[in-house]
Amino acid sequence: MKVVIAGAGEVGTHLARMLTNENHDIVLLDDSPEKLSKISNDVDLLSIVGSAHSFHDLKQTGLAKADLFIAVTPFEERNVLACSMASYLGVGRTIARINNSEYLKERYKAKLNNLGIHELIYPESLAAKEIVASVKHTGTRQMIEFSNGKLMLLGIKVRENAPILNKTFEELSQENQHILVVAINRDNVTIIPKGSDFIQAGDIVFFITTRAEQQHVFDLTGKKPFGVKNIMFYGGSRIAQKAIEKLGDQYRIKIIESDRERCEKIADKFGNVLVINGDGRNLELLKEEGIDKMDAFVATTGNSETNILSCHLAKSFGVRRTIAEVENLAYMGLAEQMDIGTIINKKLNAASYIYRFTLNAAISKVKCLTASDAEVFEFIAKSGAKITEKPIKDLDFPAEAKIGGIIRGNNGHVANGDTHIQEGDKVVVFTLPAGITKLEKFFK
Repeated sequence: MKVVIAGAGEVGTHLARMLTNENHDIVLLDDSPEKLSKISNDVDLLSIVGSAHSFHDLKQTGLAKADLFIAVTPFEERNVLACSMASYLGVGRTIARINNSEYLKERYKAKLNNLGIHELIYPESLAAKEIVASVKHTGTRQMIEFSNGKLMLLGIKVRENAPILNKTFEELSQENQHILVVAINRDNVTIIPKGSDFIQAGDIVFFITTRAEQQHVFDLTGKKPFGVKNIMFYGGSRIAQKAIEKLGDQYRIKIIESDRERCEKIADKFGNVLVINGDGRNLELLKEEGIDKMDAFVATTGNSETNILSCHLAKSFGVRRTIAEVENLAYMGLAEQMDIGTIINKKLNAASYIYRFTLNAAISKVKCLTASDAEVFEFIAKSGAKITEKPIKDLDFPAEAKIGGIIRGNNGHVANGDTHIQEGDKVVVFTLPAGITKLEKFFK
């Protein structure tokens, strides 16, 4: 597939790296020669210096023969206009990055589609959803629902007190038919487990289960979810504001923000939020504002190191749930080692969302597992697809991937070797990067 990406910022460059690893033909357009030079030294792609809203420069990318155009510059107006221009020039599909939720309203979608903007992505909103999910599901590091909760993914850090420790997966599957371990992150290495493997203390384990069996997973892993009422945000970024908007009025929320003008805007916007103008790294300020009484601490400043360290500090005050926005991918392993509860990375969220449009299969969901390098896909089984020919155990499915479960009609089922996938089933699959292209032949 030929993909043209406009914008060599963090999202654009991460996406370019991801897609070139899958042997797509990538063209990266940006008006900064320095940014393009930096990524061109590391990644096999064609870089073009130019403007995303210049017909001449867009034509230079070979748009007329491209399958997908992705506009992820920092300016939403430029992205929307660029997608409209790219459609006029003949590209197959367009995706625009936005930072205004108005564009997402149903009544505007048809109008935008007529203008040639086929898909919209709002990375800050995706990140905010992750924060809300983490606040509401305190027993997990990551929780993903498939088909409105018919199947659930629970990513859980397993401690020394867990009853599940040192049992093989063969034993576990015999005792727990509605629970399946699909991936393990151990010492920053992701493992797709076999029947003879077992869980060790300190592993982050990804379970597939049904909503009815969720509590049983917590019992097996020794987790006791708790309610959150008091939340402190450090950094009043767009992500923080979007998260507060989604959380609603049932929480007591404080924000510490160093920019006075932003403080005033947030105070005007949210009547139920206490806004403090100050430095969240100030120990005395944190004590004065009652950090020891907080149930959750969310760090969303623009600095990954600050977010990690402030969450670590919050932990030392006894805050049970900490959430850090970590945009520097090199620091994600460090954040995990420091036992930061949930790690948010909007580049990974955005890339996962866009990624499904590059695969030759029907996909309703893609998520990157933030504590690992695995991806989780929700495929739709097509008529005549290879995946529907035999039970799972006879499919010669890639070793780098694992089928977690299926959603058939209104019911979710955890998969086993005898599961026979049918046309129309939604199939939840976990895979390491090496397995992604191998999956296409089963589902296309």
